[in-house]
Amino acid sequence: MCREQEPDSPSHVAGRQLAEAVKNLVALWFSAVDDVRPRLPPRQIRALEAIARRPTLNVTALAEHLGIGLPTASRLCDRLEAAGLLRRHVRPGDRREVRLEVTDQGRRLLADVTERLSVYLADALDSVAPDRRLRLEQVLRAVHEADGEGSAQG
Repeated sequence: MCREQEPDSPSHVAGRQLAEAVKNLVALWFSAVDDVRPRLPPRQIRALEAIARRPTLNVTALAEHLGIGLPTASRLCDRLEAAGLLRRHVRPGDRREVRLEVTDQGRRLLADVTERLSVYLADALDSVAPDRRLRLEQVLRAVHEADGEGSAQG
């Protein structure tokens, strides 16, 4: 997916600028994660988010999604389950297939992270002129759509 580009090409320059902006956005996400209770490592938040988006996820698929080993994913689920944020369900037809589900408490935690992040982003955007915010929204939507197209092809 990574390809060579001329360092001064418009898309390379834009990529560098976007990378700096993304670093700032990631820092805001980490701040939101740090401010919720119970306090969880970012990987556990990412796991909950993935499970909430894909209710048919099992531990193997979660491990693949997070880029971690199966034993690590299983321990991560153990911790989330012990905290009351995750439930495991055995499928009636196949006791080896365990489906993961975010609990109501886990959903509240994810909603809290999202709300805090929204507030932090709104604060950051308050000083940005409306026309620049609109352009930012258009660029982010285009990047999101292009990423979705690449994922569908890959």
